[in-house]
Amino acid sequence: MATAAPPETLAPRARLRAARSPLLVAGGVAVAAFGLVLVDPHEPGSWGACPLYALTGLYCAGCGGLRATHDLLVGDLAGAWAMNPLWVLLVPVLVALWARWTVRALRTGRRAAAPRAWVALGAAAVVVLYSLARNVPAWAGVLAP
Repeated sequence: MATAAPPETLAPRARLRAARSPLLVAGGVAVAAFGLVLVDPHEPGSWGACPLYALTGLYCAGCGGLRATHDLLVGDLAGAWAMNPLWVLLVPVLVALWARWTVRALRTGRRAAAPRAWVALGAAAVVVLYSLARNVPAWAGVLAP
């Protein structure tokens, strides 16, 4: 069984190679964010429509996510919250996870392991429950975009 080299003995190139994926993700997010700043998703038809909403009239967990992201990028926290509160809560968590991923790759030179199954199941449960809650008429004023 081969063991990984101690972090202090890794060459800088090996560390950067391990951090390639998180850095590429950051670049992709930066390009998408730039596009969202340039083209306001609040304008009808600018980014299309949610397919689920277009077909059924029901909100999904992602409905309002582009508008919320645009609002966050331009500094309108209240507007972002009104569009998709779950997304506003998840953004700092995702940024922290990305930072952890990047730092770990740079320190250890190893690529990230896949998340455990319970994490994926928990995330799926949150998405389903939030999608259901968004369509409860009594909560529409709080959760609907």
